[in-house]
Amino acid sequence: MNTLMNISSVIYSPNTWLPVDVTWDHLNKYIDNTIFIYSLPIAVILMIMKYFLERCCFVYFGKCLGINDTKVKMVPPNEILEKAYINQKLQEKQILSLAKQLDLSERQIKKWIRIRCSQNKSSKLRKFCESGWRCFYYTCSFSYGLIILWNKPWLWDINHCYYNYPNHVVTNDIWWYYAISIGFYLLSSISQFFDVKTKDFWQIFIHHMITNLLLYISWLMNWIRIGSLILLLHDSSEIFLEMAKMTNYANYQRTCDLLFIIFTIIWIVTRICIFPFWIIHSAITEVSKLMINLSFYIFSTLLSLLFVLHVIWTCVIIRIAYNAFYVGQVEGDIRSESDESDIENFDNYTIRNDATSYTEKRSHRKQTH
Repeated sequence: MNTLMNISSVIYSPNTWLPVDVTWDHLNKYIDNTIFIYSLPIAVILMIMKYFLERCCFVYFGKCLGINDTKVKMVPPNEILEKAYINQKLQEKQILSLAKQLDLSERQIKKWIRIRCSQNKSSKLRKFCESGWRCFYYTCSFSYGLIILWNKPWLWDINHCYYNYPNHVVTNDIWWYYAISIGFYLLSSISQFFDVKTKDFWQIFIHHMITNLLLYISWLMNWIRIGSLILLLHDSSEIFLEMAKMTNYANYQRTCDLLFIIFTIIWIVTRICIFPFWIIHSAITEVSKLMINLSFYIFSTLLSLLFVLHVIWTCVIIRIAYNAFYVGQVEGDIRSESDESDIENFDNYTIRNDATSYTEKRSHRKQTH
């Protein structure tokens, strides 16, 4: 019992988290921890807005653009095929074995599997609506963040994030910026399990967890100034990503290509250049002058992990851009209405897809022409 009390006293000790001679009572004069309570109803409000915008506004908008909610053909029920489909990837030998067992042709088995695979795919209209919601949120969040931070000194001189720390008063506009952001990422962490599944589901899940932890820790430690810069920086590129996806679903390929180029430039500038060399560098160097304790190591580690995810996704972006540019140079602007680029499989804070399949599809069309 005494051991647990000693561990608890060390964990909650101001020396473990705060600068020397700073207490929790002193820090609580500047921050209001009830924000975490308010963020729950904000998340519910955002969920209602998401439901309304996706199923009313963006559905109507998508249909006006000619995006149809295609009905997926259902396969006839077959317990043996269903069990084989769910438990393993079917190889040629397994397909032949199933054909003999069920007295069906190999072609019938493959057709059943192909239709069964299509049942798991979401319609373009649903993807369009989800991208529309994210585009709406990121546009509003970035615009609001830019407006309220425009006159803040730390937007132009990051050293103001550390001057006179921790005696930083949180104004109402910053409070709302943080509260809405916490609510949104809380909602995203939950809705991810119900939205369209992406190839990098777990990377996105880790990203959401890191973002939530950064928001909570930066608020509790009154690192809100540096936290607001991180939020603004990350929202900027997401707008063009979601717009590119929406135009891709609507088959506006030239517009999609242009938006993807803009997105790629903004992503690299903000996530690969500004974030590590401006945000992370200042956070590590300046915070270490104020204190080197558990909070410093946690905050630095989370920022570094976030940057690692950025690097992974940037490699995918560059690969996709290179393949698309290479194929485009060979093939010109030949694009059919059925053409689906890798942008279709991208998701929120990021870029994720198989660029090889994109290249193969378009190279195949070139050969057939």
